[in-house]
Amino acid sequence: MPAFSSQKSGCVYDKMHVTKEARGTKTMQKRHVWPDGHWNWPIEVSHKQGVVSGDMIWVSGQVDLTPGGVVRHQGDIAVQTANAMANFASVLSHCDASLADLVKLLCFYVDDASPTERDVLEMIARALPDGPGPAVTMVPVPYLAYPGMDIEIEGYAMRPDLERHRIAPGPKSPLPPSFSEAVRCGKMIFVSGQTPLDDAGNLVAPGDAVAQTHQSMQQIAAHLAAFSADFADVVKSNRWYAGHGTVEDFEPAALACAEYYAKPGPAATGVPLPRMGLEGQMIKLEAVAMLAEDGARLPRRHVWPDSLWDWTIPLPYQHGLKCHDMIFLGGQVALDKQGHAVHPGELSKQTRIAMDHIGTILSELGVDYQDVCKVTTVYEGGCSHDDLHENLSIRSGYFEDPGPATTGIPLPKLAYPAMVIEIEIFAMAEPDG
Repeated sequence: MPAFSSQKSGCVYDKMHVTKEARGTKTMQKRHVWPDGHWNWPIEVSHKQGVVSGDMIWVSGQVDLTPGGVVRHQGDIAVQTANAMANFASVLSHCDASLADLVKLLCFYVDDASPTERDVLEMIARALPDGPGPAVTMVPVPYLAYPGMDIEIEGYAMRPDLERHRIAPGPKSPLPPSFSEAVRCGKMIFVSGQTPLDDAGNLVAPGDAVAQTHQSMQQIAAHLAAFSADFADVVKSNRWYAGHGTVEDFEPAALACAEYYAKPGPAATGVPLPRMGLEGQMIKLEAVAMLAEDGARLPRRHVWPDSLWDWTIPLPYQHGLKCHDMIFLGGQVALDKQGHAVHPGELSKQTRIAMDHIGTILSELGVDYQDVCKVTTVYEGGCSHDDLHENLSIRSGYFEDPGPATTGIPLPKLAYPAMVIEIEIFAMAEPDG
């Protein structure tokens, strides 16, 4: 069993190595942090605000709540952003890092036409050191889990002593100079969520999801090539698209994106949004790739357990893969092998099914729930703590305390009819062999 110890500098928990009998894999040492006086959920969970493992630092979605779980500065996104980033900095400081060590941010913000996506980026940038800084993906949502909450920001940092290479935003980029189009640090490459733009900075093919997918994938290809990588090095693909929970929304752009990956491909997640950041925008794509520091391609191991679900169309993605010490799971859902929802519309039952699928995939990779570092969940629900707490309490129960970092985001609809939750996982374990 793991051993835990508390330290006085905030709450810090150290998890020791544990041998896995299945494949001889070893759990990597982890440090879980929870700064004194930090915001908290109003229910008890196993999750922690930050997790340090290997080269990586994983941070839960940061918000402007009190330690008792009450939203502060309701409706004031500028103040909430500043406080969320201050909370982010606090977590990183307890991980012996700072905002300068960020490699990727994922920002969920309430999009009610004012402020714009660029305005929110500028708000975040005020907290960052002079750029270029982390890669970033902006995700507009109609609401967040608690009434009055306008922004939630999760992200990853890497060890301060590692060398970083960044692609600064060009003059036509939608990103301010405090961010990067892509960041390479150690073996990791993080590509920002790509808005499909032409050379003049105009949105390509407004309203055409397929054309915008091809443009976005070409932009990702260019950023990967700058680091001598390509789509064969991608380990995780995320697709945010304009949709309302129908198969017709999902399939055309999914097939267009899939053209760029050979099978077995990366882990993948696809999430519909009521609208995107720009009028006529239909898609935003992001990617994580891995390449050895000497430029060599890293071997990987893919798994697709026989008991798991499938999409309605053939896609090259895999349910799970391990590359060096990193483990990526595509968004796990409660579907059958024909892509139909199991227990349609029932959040608690679907949450348990998705979490059981996660355990099955992890097991085939020779690891288990205690190797998980970060959980990101989207679920069908409203602006109500009841919807979050219903699935958060179930998810949390699958992990020993101290558990992984986490983020939970409500949406009006998910990718398939009556599918009401999707859970993606990042885990870490000692390299194979």
